[in-house]
Amino acid sequence: MHLLLRTLFHLFRSRRRPKLGIWDTSSLPLRVLPTDVDMALHINNGMYFSLMDLGRFDLMVRSGMWAVMRRNGWNPIVGGETISFRKPLNLGARYTIESKIIGFDERAIFFEQRMVSGGEIYARAYICARLVSKQGPVSNEEIFAETGQPPAELVLPEWIHEWRLNNSLPSTRRPAPHAWLK
Repeated sequence: MHLLLRTLFHLFRSRRRPKLGIWDTSSLPLRVLPTDVDMALHINNGMYFSLMDLGRFDLMVRSGMWAVMRRNGWNPIVGGETISFRKPLNLGARYTIESKIIGFDERAIFFEQRMVSGGEIYARAYICARLVSKQGPVSNEEIFAETGQPPAELVLPEWIHEWRLNNSLPSTRRPAPHAWLK
């Protein structure tokens, strides 16, 4: 909830930043706020993904994709995330969230996002997301009709395919029983 106002602020702010293409890289400058940190006064590991939402919103708004999504009734849904940490971002530190689409498969859009400070990567995440509407998942053909075809060099690394397949849960139309507790 505490990120709701911050998200709305950045949605508004991103509209006034320079335009980007959907295949470009967004760079969102931020500072570590008191609401971002844990008892060690660095960004809490659980907060990284919430902050990275801001970076993806920045890319979507600045590229015009946010307006396309709203017009078509499409909503983004994250299906999987993985992150690696290198250094802590401490209270008050300035950093940027670098966000870009790195590819597609038949079900999802994949983002790479980095928290960068002083020219160094502090954390890197990969996010698997899809667009859904009231009718169900939005196909790549529908997305590409709005965005244009992805650049030819945008080829999803094989390990990302494997990660999604090995990390995903069954679809909501199939059972996913929980058997830890008896």
